[in-house]
Amino acid sequence: MTSTVDPAEVAKFEAMAAEWWDPTGKFKPLHMMNPCRLDYITSQIAAEFGRDLTKRHAFAGLRILDIGCGGGLLSEPMARLGADVVGADAAAGNIPVAQIHADQSGLNVDYRNTTAEALVEAGEVFDVVLNMEVIEHVADPQAFMTASQQLLKPGGLLLCSTINRNPKSYMAVIVGAEYVMRWLPKGTHEWNKFITPSELIELLKTAGLDTVDSKGFVFNPVSWNWSISDRDLSVNYVTASVKPA
Repeated sequence: MTSTVDPAEVAKFEAMAAEWWDPTGKFKPLHMMNPCRLDYITSQIAAEFGRDLTKRHAFAGLRILDIGCGGGLLSEPMARLGADVVGADAAAGNIPVAQIHADQSGLNVDYRNTTAEALVEAGEVFDVVLNMEVIEHVADPQAFMTASQQLLKPGGLLLCSTINRNPKSYMAVIVGAEYVMRWLPKGTHEWNKFITPSELIELLKTAGLDTVDSKGFVFNPVSWNWSISDRDLSVNYVTASVKPA
């Protein structure tokens, strides 16, 4: 199977691994966005699998893969909701950081230094695959999306977020976040690797997935928070897709 790993991208995130859980560090943008991401993720999973989010272990019995898990910012909340969680990352340095934090939090997460294609070859399957802010960092987006589809059980749910490619996203993510605000190290993102919503939907379709929803994650510089938008997918956005049963 074609490797989806881009060694240069892995090296970028491995160099920042120790800062995953510092809300004022290099991953500050993700910490700020995380409540918004979690609202979308939990609502989509609950709707797809008929779960009641008011219950303590609403996701009990669901097997969830967080591919490109980093320090576990999404893996841990899924574990708190009772899911059986595998957190996978190609950057080896991220895994001990994620595991130590989970252990300190009293959470059971199966963290692995591995790739999507290796999990496919091992025969792993999941009810849900979280593919959040990863596809813009891989070497082969179509191969990565195909591997993500193969990791889903029939009827499974794939949640994929990324960054649109247009002048606005260049100004917001490259100029704003990396050069002006200095939230991220310069060079963290490459604008030409960003993916438009229509391109992502085509990647999903080619992989054998049906896109059922798409939303934007919008940052308000006045209120200094993120929200979910039905219409504004101009910078950060997310899709929900299902694998036909």
